Amino acid sequence: MKRSVTLLLLLLCAVFSGACAISRPVTRLESVVIESNPVVLESKALVLENKLADGDRGQVGAASFYHPGLIGRRTASGDPYNDRAMTAAHRTLSLGTRVRVTNLDNSKYVVVRINDRGPYVRGRIIDLSGRAARALGFVRKGTARVRVEPIT
Repeated sequence: MKRSVTLLLLLLCAVFSGACAISRPVTRLESVVIESNPVVLESKALVLENKLADGDRGQVGAASFYHPGLIGRRTASGDPYNDRAMTAAHRTLSLGTRVRVTNLDNSKYVVVRINDRGPYVRGRIIDLSGRAARALGFVRKGTARVRVEPIT
């Protein structure tokens, strides 16, 4: 009986130590510097095609808004996310930049401050706070076609 228990324990130790030795592929995050701000990309496939150039009249694309479950979490600027603030996330604009966001379906617009990085969903160019999304009138729909223009 003792011998079978000892063999079983040795077998289990061998199995578990072998499982720990198996190497698993790890996805590397790459850091890219854009306009002196580090941006962490999830993969090389993410194309930063939405970067605003100097003199550009704006960027057109889809806007979304933060999930309420993120309230209080830290943004890239270090501020806690506040659903009632007029803030947004953009991939390439400098943190602190103020932008005018216009809903192209109803012509409503808001001015928000960039304080976070994102969105990392293909086709979306900006993530807005809940208050900004309500002001633009697209909370029920979830996304809206917008124009983003930096304010100088």
